[in-house]
Amino acid sequence: MPQRAWSAKRERQYDHIKEGLRERGMGEEKAEEIAARTVNKERARAGEAKQASRTSLEDISSGRRGGLRSHSGSGGRTYDQLRNEARQRGIRGRSRMNKSELARALAR
Repeated sequence: MPQRAWSAKRERQYDHIKEGLRERGMGEEKAEEIAARTVNKERARAGEAKQASRTSLEDISSGRRGGLRSHSGSGGRTYDQLRNEARQRGIRGRSRMNKSELARALAR
């Protein structure tokens, strides 16, 4: 999935991320997707991409995010994602729930 617009550094970054994910047991296709998304996000943050989404520029960096969450695996959906889904489904009391409570409420 490497792209022509990527520099040699980004190609190495892509390969490194993909291999790390494969070593952790992730499927080839999913590993390629995550690696490509990560590299593209880093390119956008560094100003190497023609266009960048707002979240690419405002979210914490991929390296920092991985460092924060690496101790517990992917952790599933974020608190914000759970809260937004709870709002869409009309779950009452969602603003006072923590992440695990939201996940339980959505699982019902």
